[in-house]
Amino acid sequence: MSKKRRQFTDEEALLFHSQGKPGKLEINATKPMATQHDLSLAYSPGVAVPVRAIAENPDAAYEYTSKGNFVAVISNGTAILGLGDLGALASKPVMEGKAVLFKRFADVDSIDLEIDTKDVDAFVNSVRYLGPSFGGINLEDISAPDCFVIESRLRELMDIPVFHDDQHGTAIITAAGLINAFYLTGRDIKDVKMVVNGAGSAGIACLELVKAMGLPHENAILCDTKGVIYKGRTEGMNQWKSAHAVTTDRRTLEEAMEGCDVVLGLSVKGALTPKMIASMAPKPIIFAMANPDPEITPEEVAQVRDDAIMATGRSDYANQVNNVLGFPYIFRGALDVRASAINEEMKIACAEALARLAREDVPDEVAAAYQGERPRFGPQYIIPVPFDPRLIREIPPAVAKAAMDTGVARSPIVDMEAYKNRLQARLNPTAGTLQVIMDKVRRDPKRVVFAEGEEERVIRAALAFRDAGLGHPILVGREEQIRETLTQIGLDANTGLDIRNARSSEKVPEYTDFLYEKQQRNGYLYRDCHRLVSNDRNIFSAVMVERGDADAMVTGVTRTYSVALEEVRRVIDAVDDRRPIGVTLVVAGGRTVLVADTNVHEMPTPEELADIATQAAEVARRLGYEPRVAMLANSSFGTHTHERPSTVRDAVNILDARQVDFEYEGEMAADVALNRETMALYPFCRLTDTANVLVMPAIHAASISTKLLRVLGGSTLIGPLLVGLKHPVQIVPMTATVSDLVNMAALAAYNLYR
Repeated sequence: MSKKRRQFTDEEALLFHSQGKPGKLEINATKPMATQHDLSLAYSPGVAVPVRAIAENPDAAYEYTSKGNFVAVISNGTAILGLGDLGALASKPVMEGKAVLFKRFADVDSIDLEIDTKDVDAFVNSVRYLGPSFGGINLEDISAPDCFVIESRLRELMDIPVFHDDQHGTAIITAAGLINAFYLTGRDIKDVKMVVNGAGSAGIACLELVKAMGLPHENAILCDTKGVIYKGRTEGMNQWKSAHAVTTDRRTLEEAMEGCDVVLGLSVKGALTPKMIASMAPKPIIFAMANPDPEITPEEVAQVRDDAIMATGRSDYANQVNNVLGFPYIFRGALDVRASAINEEMKIACAEALARLAREDVPDEVAAAYQGERPRFGPQYIIPVPFDPRLIREIPPAVAKAAMDTGVARSPIVDMEAYKNRLQARLNPTAGTLQVIMDKVRRDPKRVVFAEGEEERVIRAALAFRDAGLGHPILVGREEQIRETLTQIGLDANTGLDIRNARSSEKVPEYTDFLYEKQQRNGYLYRDCHRLVSNDRNIFSAVMVERGDADAMVTGVTRTYSVALEEVRRVIDAVDDRRPIGVTLVVAGGRTVLVADTNVHEMPTPEELADIATQAAEVARRLGYEPRVAMLANSSFGTHTHERPSTVRDAVNILDARQVDFEYEGEMAADVALNRETMALYPFCRLTDTANVLVMPAIHAASISTKLLRVLGGSTLIGPLLVGLKHPVQIVPMTATVSDLVNMAALAAYNLYR
């Protein structure tokens, strides 16, 4: 990956941190604070009840307070990033940033605490009494050797995890990269010769962790600014350096690197030279992790070696050793089992889980982070990237299990698979809804046709669908083209995928006869039907489903929604007494709302609106929600008399006459439907709580509102889901990712409407 210039100016950075509310953090209440009753529960006198409960049982603090998901990020500013000792106050932007990363990547709440002292005893005494407030302590940017003493003493004094990320975070990500580098170069850790340049907190932590994983003590040489740390050396030594001294006649970094397999740089720019790199063993492994500039650049290494595997601390090069891959997920796993410490086994478990993840095929979100260039496991991709959405599901469980296995977990997890599902739902609220569907689909897998089978996204989705145990994917397309694409993207061309070529299928005569019988009175000749079946993959796929050769279908990446729906409707009819509608799931503010109709009816009549409400309520029940339907308009209960509010009122009257078995009300504005306080202004409203099904008065309102929610952020959308056909078909947006395709295929297999 080519080196890039910094993409921002100093002024832009300052503006980012100052605009709006200065800084990067604020505190939001997690409970309602709208009424006097709310305040009485939140504070006096209601707060006395959990106070007494915690006094009787300290573990109750994890049930009634934020302690179990709260980490303190603490520094004295003596080693800020690569900037040095600039003081506690200057470290605050970094510590705020660390807190933001905790929340963004693992949904861990945290607060930064800057302690204005360089005195070790004073620092320790400032932190040791914070145990009741937090579930864990993340130490940051504290200079060596003080950081070793501080962490060690706090671990002894506190019964919650204390973790110095500059040491262990770097070590864990480094270890993950080394595992894969050893794998690619065919090395056994017991035979590796390693040099570590930099005897500060990160360098020593890296060396200790790699030794804990099996590197023999005598196989590693540690160097500092004065050269090799050897047995008998007295200059510039301390107890932590002495622990890694070896018997050797090598005295300089250049001598130490001759013939070595691995060099870890945790020092300064320029510490490694091309000559040193040239002297290393074949297939050298070079981790140059100095920030902001590495000890040697990949370009410099490439001039002398074409067989090297290289990592840096920079995001503009391949294989970034980025601590954000570790600390959020380590604390997530540790907090979730109420661990008393973070031990070596938990660190190794994290490293091994990261290494495994890098060897798997990457999702679209990772490709997007690489500007569309999809990385594959190899010398240029040995460490996952922070944007990988699988990290939250895979890393914390590995850490939690290690904590349980080593006896430091005070609240073991019983159902690990359910825990993984909960983790995924923390950052992706739709995952909770989808997970229930996925589990049911796995128990009753279906044959799902992927109509646009030659598209790379579709091929990847079919593989992911199969590998997730969701069912049997069928790709429609030319077999040679699909296998060529598999080869181009680095996958096995002989993956066992079921491929059907519409043009050469033996089913073409049968399918043509069926389509002709269906369309002969709609202006279609037999040859027209033959051409459609042979050339139009949506038609071929829909007939497959209609004739029972498949159970469901997904399409949409090469055609607009309306065109794809028109093609499908030539083959598959609506369910009797039902009409096709589009339903979009919106997850926002901790709740899920269904919006209908979002894709089919342009300007529905009162009868159509009543049908849409009835069918959307049925979908809500299929998803596990008891429907409360709001018939939306730009007015509430007669405040306007325009055409659309009148149409909505007529639809409500139709529902009254039908005596349907779900709650409904209208016409009403969106804020009335979704806000309890606003709804309370209308005491006659028949809804028992805020609406979870919103019926839009027209498709333009539905389309505009859902697209605004999708783009402006703060909401997660699934759909639009097509319901009301006799056989399940889902049409994805043309911009759908692989994950979108897999989700929609699963929803098609689940069959939201029968």
